[in-house]
Amino acid sequence: MARILSTQPLLQQPMRRQPGRRRWSWLFDVIGGGSFLLIVCALLVLAAARWSAPLTPVVTLSLSPLALPLYAGYSLLRMLLAYGLALLFTLLYGHVAATHRQAERVLIPLLDVLQSIPILSFLPAAVLALVAAFPHSNLGLELASILLIFTSQVWNMTFSFYHSVLTLPRDLTEVCRLLRLRPWQRFLTLELPASLIGLVWNSLMSWAGGWFFLMAAEQFTLGAQSFRLPGLGSYLQLAADRGDLGALALGLLTLIGLIVALDVCLWRPLVAWAERFKLEEQAEVAPPRSVVLELLRASSVLRWLRRRLGRPLWEAFTMVLNRLQPLPTMQEIPATTTAGWKRRMRVGVRRGMTGLVLTLLGLLVGWVLWQGGQLLLQVPAATWGRLLLATGATWLRTLAALAIGVLWTVPVGVAIGLSPRWSRRLQALVQIVASIPATALFPALLAVLLALPGSLSLAAILLMLLGTQWYVLFNVIAGAMAIPRDLLEAAALFEVKGWRRWRTLILPAIFPFLVTGLITASGGAWNASIVSELVQFHGETFQTFGLGAEIAAAAAAGNYSVLLAGTLLMAAAVVLLNRLIWKRLYRLAEQRYRLA
Repeated sequence: MARILSTQPLLQQPMRRQPGRRRWSWLFDVIGGGSFLLIVCALLVLAAARWSAPLTPVVTLSLSPLALPLYAGYSLLRMLLAYGLALLFTLLYGHVAATHRQAERVLIPLLDVLQSIPILSFLPAAVLALVAAFPHSNLGLELASILLIFTSQVWNMTFSFYHSVLTLPRDLTEVCRLLRLRPWQRFLTLELPASLIGLVWNSLMSWAGGWFFLMAAEQFTLGAQSFRLPGLGSYLQLAADRGDLGALALGLLTLIGLIVALDVCLWRPLVAWAERFKLEEQAEVAPPRSVVLELLRASSVLRWLRRRLGRPLWEAFTMVLNRLQPLPTMQEIPATTTAGWKRRMRVGVRRGMTGLVLTLLGLLVGWVLWQGGQLLLQVPAATWGRLLLATGATWLRTLAALAIGVLWTVPVGVAIGLSPRWSRRLQALVQIVASIPATALFPALLAVLLALPGSLSLAAILLMLLGTQWYVLFNVIAGAMAIPRDLLEAAALFEVKGWRRWRTLILPAIFPFLVTGLITASGGAWNASIVSELVQFHGETFQTFGLGAEIAAAAAAGNYSVLLAGTLLMAAAVVLLNRLIWKRLYRLAEQRYRLA
């Protein structure tokens, strides 16, 4: 617990030297650092050349293996930019929602609505608006693709961080209050470290979700208009459309290689580093290890950069933050002084600007509602009835997918999370399996699935399961890893075993993480219904009755009135379920199942 509430901010934790790695430090600095700089420079040069080129809505893709490295680089850059935006959104949005009760009443329902809007509903507005904003370059299309990947990554990260801050131990929050920490100090010394394990594992899930929707984000059709970007997702989509199983296999192997490289160089070091911020008094017996992390800690170049560059920049940054967030005693200025008058003037200006922004926002919302109402009036009553029945059919499929997912992910996730050995062995495997786009494998399995009872309806449940079960698994793993070792040893000491151990320790401890996984999996299942209820393969279209199929068909035909109606019904269904079920479970986790 002392490692959570450290006197040094999270970003200033010292790098410990590893004596056994010193002799390899110079080699790592030269080879590792040089390779990293070359990759970053190459990606930036490729991005600049691609983004500044004249607008090309549809590019001619090559299924040659020699084109795969370039396409993988394009997709990796889009994923990195989307994840950076998602992480920034998560920290800001989750912090405000968890620490300001008044803001929480608006932000969390809004997050439910945003999560429930399917990715294809973002397409028309995002693509057309950004292409119109940048008509002479590919920047608009690239930004639209990044935005769509962002929407597939951000929601589970935000819910995870929000719920971690919401369930912080009360004694730690009381210590922060007694130490009179500024908000930014509380954020860096308590909120971010305490939520790091869940945030890292949800980041893994976000990358898996980004790969899942990569095919839809790099190649899409809006009515008579078709847009395609060079990338790994569009390569896999083209190979699937042509039925070229060889190119499809090469694309999947490239994707797997990219996932393994990211796991070794990025995610495994982060998982090992996040273990030090676990809420417990004694250290892990066999903590996760990472060779890359040990080399980074032994790097003389990184130590020099931290001492010569990082520390002065951090001190300057803290001075700015301290001025922006002074201590409470510094704010108690008498109203009769000149400083007090200036303070009242600043408050008045801020209130005026806030009122102006809210007025403009209200006008924009009113205009959007008016335009949306005009579109909805064009939808016939019979179509509304069909959409309502389709909503019920999709809801039953989401329930089936969630139930099947929970049955196997909870025991497997707990087994992985409680065993450092299995965590090291299966982390990369789980991430690889979760990251392989089920939409790429689905066409190859379609012939077998259509022969099963239930036809495409059963196949749709399977595809929804492949796209959403990982939300539950990754959150359960994070919850099991966050269980304090003291509680596990106490259970072993008192011989608490079997179902009693699950009922009194494991299930209560992982319950907040399980709720987070279920709420994001539920929203993900509704989104996955769009690509699972309507499938195109080798020039043929296979469709089953459901709301996802209705939305996908409306988007492909450019029928924006039905697209809006289906989107609103999906959003209403997800929000209603969140309000009736998930919100109550959130409150139960906050009030009863927290380390207090």
